[in-house]
Amino acid sequence: MRICIVHEYLTHMGGGERVLNALASAFPFAPIYTLVYDPSGVQVSFNETRIRTSFLQKFPGFTRSHRYFPLALMPIAMEQFDFSNYDVVISNSHSFGKGILLAPHTLHISYCMTPTRYAWDGSHRYVREFSGSLWFQKIAPVAISYIRFWDYMASHRVDTYLTLSTYVSKRIKKYYNRTSHVVYPPVDVERFSPVISEGEYYLVISRLVPYKKIEIAIAAAELLGKPLKIAGVGPELDALRSVAGEHTEFLGFVSDSDLPDLYRNAKALIFPQEEDFGITPLEAAASGVPTIAYAAGGALETVIDGQTGLFFTQQAAWCLMQAMQKAEHMQWDKQVMQRHAAKFSLERFVREIQQFVQKAYKGA
Repeated sequence: MRICIVHEYLTHMGGGERVLNALASAFPFAPIYTLVYDPSGVQVSFNETRIRTSFLQKFPGFTRSHRYFPLALMPIAMEQFDFSNYDVVISNSHSFGKGILLAPHTLHISYCMTPTRYAWDGSHRYVREFSGSLWFQKIAPVAISYIRFWDYMASHRVDTYLTLSTYVSKRIKKYYNRTSHVVYPPVDVERFSPVISEGEYYLVISRLVPYKKIEIAIAAAELLGKPLKIAGVGPELDALRSVAGEHTEFLGFVSDSDLPDLYRNAKALIFPQEEDFGITPLEAAASGVPTIAYAAGGALETVIDGQTGLFFTQQAAWCLMQAMQKAEHMQWDKQVMQRHAAKFSLERFVREIQQFVQKAYKGA
């Protein structure tokens, strides 16, 4: 069985790239096709002999600034790849990866991170937040309408869908009218372990972007007079600094090697956003640390209310404050949290993916 993997952009490290790394481990001889590759932005070391890039790799500056290039180039570049020598193609996709063109004999399995957000339910936010220029505000909706049409048509080029949560599975059904099978993404739980002592601070680990709602965590911590550490970088840094007080500390970028200590010494992780899945609550659980999460999206599948964390129901500081105060009076069983996190291990993901691909190929 000849297998290859498709990934849209290999230019930075995020949840999608961690899934790609796990797929590369599950299928160690599979080449990796990607639109652009920038090794300086990827913390995981990929074998470069496995990487196949598109013609966009030759565009000056594209590897670092691809989000500013015309969106229409991405589908065109993705459709130029030749997969005629493969039996199975696995696309790890949040946008254009599902749109590859395959021969009838080639099975396409898509691990869909999400239906393309800026084409569907996130389109208005994308136009509003990407650029304030009047020209962009006028032309972007037209371009997005084209991308939405292409995205829907491309979604039906996939033979079988996998996805990372029930929450995303419902979105795939809504926007693409396709069913999908949930295989939870890998969490490297072996890197994390708890300590006996109680935590010293609340913790946020996140990109600093508007939808993460980090200002809610800052407001709650400042009003309660509780120390809050924020790990991450992003365009909202200055705005968040302007509303922070003496109890909030910005750590900037924190390397993977430093994360375990940061987790295990925390009182609780604060997760105020709505995410498709959310790996950080499981990393916290593996560290014996509860998560105080907004009760929506993937958190409903990764946090067990009262056992590995608590939910708050409104994205408002007062609601989060109530949950923080309740959490401080609870007894948390670190072993229960560890056992929960272990269900999402890397080994489990590799095993489930390998079994699914073998079964799908035999049944194709």
